[in-house]
Amino acid sequence: MDATAARKRLAEARVARLATVGRSGRPHLVPIVFALEDDTIYFAVDAKPKRTTNLTRLRNIAANPSVSLLADHYDEDWTRLWWVRVDGAARILEHGPQAERAVELLVTRYAQYRHARPPGPVVAITVQSITGWAAEENPAC
Repeated sequence: MDATAARKRLAEARVARLATVGRSGRPHLVPIVFALEDDTIYFAVDAKPKRTTNLTRLRNIAANPSVSLLADHYDEDWTRLWWVRVDGAARILEHGPQAERAVELLVTRYAQYRHARPPGPVVAITVQSITGWAAEENPAC
């Protein structure tokens, strides 16, 4: 899959998995909803119940900004399988115009956020590489 097709599939994906690594060297993987704009992927800490606001993903990004993101599609018809992986550098946005823009993108993309805007912080991932694979290059997904 070329980068253009990978970017298109990523933009259409509703959920992805974020991989971070902290000081301990142990990987941490969580599902996220996100918005893609140009070469930046945004996600935000939202109001869904969490055990703590001191999230491992944020601590890991503060310690090591290198992250990976994986979006994929599974189907019992294996000719419809695909995945897209992004490697990038993440940074935490507490406030400011970029964080506000990210929240607007997320609110536009996810109806749930229209009722409960994510309070943040926001994370911005600068896409450094994007790769992907599809069982068929042009499936009717």
